[in-house]
Amino acid sequence: MTTIPPAGLLLTVSVTHEHTVCVSIEGDLDYDSSQQLLDETREQLSRHPGTRQLRLDCSRLALCDSMGLATLLAIHRVTDAAGVRLHLDGRPASLDRVLRLTGTLSHLTDPPAGTGSVRAEEQQDVPGGEHS
Repeated sequence: MTTIPPAGLLLTVSVTHEHTVCVSIEGDLDYDSSQQLLDETREQLSRHPGTRQLRLDCSRLALCDSMGLATLLAIHRVTDAAGVRLHLDGRPASLDRVLRLTGTLSHLTDPPAGTGSVRAEEQQDVPGGEHS
């Protein structure tokens, strides 16, 4: 019997603006890899205390299962508590479908109440376009 190792998750972090951290996600966000993304986002927020925006570039996300969704919700709670705006950039159709079916699309992508429109400086260096 041949077993295929999990596809894994590759995370690439960059600071694209003085107050913006971008984490590019490549691969599967699932039971085996979700903790890696949560740990990395916490680490980046800790390492960059002046962060106002966390951009997750999902353009190379292959799969997001229920644990991946739970992790995105946990990241949203962490960023919300820190006063950091979460963006899910370059979302593939499969992720949008999961978010719509679970009723979490607007919760994860709408700007927080009372923030108004996104400033031009916050839209700079957006990989894969703005889908926040």
